Amino acid sequence: MPQEYQLPDRVYKHPFEMIMAAYERRFPTCAMIPSFLGSETISEHRSKDGAIHVIERRCKIDVDVSYFLKKMCGADYVYFIQKNSLNMRNRTLNIVATNETFSSRVKIREECSYKPHPDNPEWTIFTQKAMLNIINFFGIEGQVEKIGIKAYHKNIKKGKEIIMYYLNELHEEGVTFIPRWTAPLKDTHDTSDSGTISHFRGLYYWGDCRGCVGYSSIHKCRFD
Repeated sequence: MPQEYQLPDRVYKHPFEMIMAAYERRFPTCAMIPSFLGSETISEHRSKDGAIHVIERRCKIDVDVSYFLKKMCGADYVYFIQKNSLNMRNRTLNIVATNETFSSRVKIREECSYKPHPDNPEWTIFTQKAMLNIINFFGIEGQVEKIGIKAYHKNIKKGKEIIMYYLNELHEEGVTFIPRWTAPLKDTHDTSDSGTISHFRGLYYWGDCRGCVGYSSIHKCRFD
């Protein structure tokens, strides 16, 4: 029978844009999560104006179980597919993760979201829920469920610590404010088909700035 878990909402007293900058630092690997062995991007899409960024990753996880159990199951690691849908115009990030390993025996689905707090748009609220359905797992369904619940609660506690760690790291680098996404300005540097960029000199910004060094969804513009 499927088990559903609804976690209490978590509130960060920081703007959505700062939380997103901290969140992105978790990838492709995160030293603060030893069981998270890495991730690879399997698909990615950005809207032309830079407001929408959808990325799908394949994540490799080392589950904390005995060597005997790993050999019995025939897998040293498990893989999850995580799809992140970021909308900077609406200031939302929706995350859906499902298991790839043993997907015919176990169904795991986690849904998370970050969005502005309804009572204070300068704060960010995080919601999280999960579903676990063990169909048939070598006759040890009860043990697998306990392992899954233990690992899930461990990661929940770690999640907030990680966001705060990377927020502090940003502050130490002098990044204490990231402007909200705005419609792109005309590109005075590039006359290619794209025709527009989001350009904030010397500030972090959201957009597709093909002329900048270190192209990513969040970086500093280096045009002089």
